[in-house]
Amino acid sequence: MQLTILGCHSATPRISAHQTSQVLEIKNHVFLIDCGEGTQVQLRKYKVKFNRIKHIFISHLHGDHYFGLVGLVSTFRLLTRETDLHIYGPKGLEEVITLQMKLGGSWTNFKLIFHELTSKESELIYEDDKVEVHTIPLKHRVYTNGFLFKEKTGERKLNMNAILEDNIHVAYYRKLKQGANIINEDGNLVKNETVTKAPSKPKSYAFCSDTVYTESIVPIIKNVDLLYHESTFLEKHEKNAFPTKHCTAKQAASIAKQANAKQLVLGHFSTRYDDLDEFKTEAQEVFEPVDIAAAGKVFKV
Repeated sequence: MQLTILGCHSATPRISAHQTSQVLEIKNHVFLIDCGEGTQVQLRKYKVKFNRIKHIFISHLHGDHYFGLVGLVSTFRLLTRETDLHIYGPKGLEEVITLQMKLGGSWTNFKLIFHELTSKESELIYEDDKVEVHTIPLKHRVYTNGFLFKEKTGERKLNMNAILEDNIHVAYYRKLKQGANIINEDGNLVKNETVTKAPSKPKSYAFCSDTVYTESIVPIIKNVDLLYHESTFLEKHEKNAFPTKHCTAKQAASIAKQANAKQLVLGHFSTRYDDLDEFKTEAQEVFEPVDIAAAGKVFKV
């Protein structure tokens, strides 16, 4: 599982401060998470292939999290995309994007499929045989979700030395991976656990976009491997956090600690700060390990 940060700053645009967007590679999927202005340029810059993006997840309808979406969809059209594109986001997103496309006379030549979200409870919004995605209800000035991406438990691993020793035909390898006991070439029953190994522990990633400090998300993200949590302010500006429905670095660290996260990544920094290392220092008073998001930075689990 690999996370690439495309942008991690808050709304005010600056030359070197890109708005929120990320790419998560998980089990052969390439998921785009949020799509602030300039996202498609960042995708080009960090060599993410457009045609691999089949699912986009939008946290909320503030411009620094989705204003790049209509441009990206338009570019897909110019590139004669044919693959369906699924977009998950708050109710109203479909209306906004389709109106822009229609008024510009540039409707897509591929299926644009919206999955509009309205629930205030965590829900499963995507699932296949390898991955599932759940919403993380957040508390911001408008309806907002984070997203929890979880790998499913994989197949068991073959112990080839034991398999050869037990004279097992190759035709049974698939069943062994699925956990079945089998009969070997000698007509003897072979128990699965004697010739296979347990699958790798499934990995998980939680994206917590704009939100005021809320412990209600802790049970949803419990034991997550990698947690991205907004930290718009430092503690010295905590008085600004609650009215704007944002968090401080120390508050983000508190959530990570309560959730028993393996690693915390801080992001969505206010452009009032020049030294982002202060965020890391502040968070480390509560939780470790902590890292700072930056455009082009890659996190591997």
